[in-house]
Amino acid sequence: MTGSAAGSTLIELSGIAKTWPNGIGALTGIDLDIRRGEFLTLVGPSGCGKSTLLKLIAGLTRPTQGRVIARGGPPRIGFVFQAPTLMPWARVSANVRLPLDLARMPRAHADARVADALARVGLVAFAGSLPRELSGGMQMRVSIARALVTEPDLLLMDEPFGALDEFTRQRMDGELLALWSAQRLTVVFVTHSIQEAVFLSTRVAAMAARPGRIVDAWEIDEPCPRTDAFRLSPAFAAHAQRLSLRVAEAGGSELDRAIAR
Repeated sequence: MTGSAAGSTLIELSGIAKTWPNGIGALTGIDLDIRRGEFLTLVGPSGCGKSTLLKLIAGLTRPTQGRVIARGGPPRIGFVFQAPTLMPWARVSANVRLPLDLARMPRAHADARVADALARVGLVAFAGSLPRELSGGMQMRVSIARALVTEPDLLLMDEPFGALDEFTRQRMDGELLALWSAQRLTVVFVTHSIQEAVFLSTRVAAMAARPGRIVDAWEIDEPCPRTDAFRLSPAFAAHAQRLSLRVAEAGGSELDRAIAR
């Protein structure tokens, strides 16, 4: 699948602005559509409102101005946060089953969903493990399984691999991309990593800060699945340079701007 293969609009953000009670503007002038089946990544400097935008999409906070329009009815949403946020006393299966327990789904049906979600992330053998017995990457896979167990139409991911070492992060990127492709998921992903954004995305949106706004968005129209060879390709370098320049111009540090030049 490529960026141009993404489908119809799932959610439309129209004229979005968000101002906090203290008067600080978090977002302004956000116009963005989220297309079914795409992998959209938001990239920008700290404080540009990427996480706030995810929460607006999820309905966890409301805009000060503008509208979040769900085309075809409210989608089922899965949310993966920066940290795994697992219950340390509960087995992996219980952690994944939590949203189904809260929804009072019958146990037999819930257990079947949990088994399927764990199979998707390759953790069936660890269903009875405690979080402390897992590596950081495996804990994040549990968090992803917990988001998938509700069978979401839209998966929102807020820097899920930011705390992992580079080797684990690249492996998780590959696993996530394979999962997205196999399951035909719609993903909105937040990262500070230019390389991660280019590797994963069918489309990227560069954001500027104070207040947060989208300054550029374009397709990463390269074939999937992608491999490590893509990271070494001229196409990858060209997309990474464009994104780096746009982020630097949009409000990065003086050092960022110097590197981009």
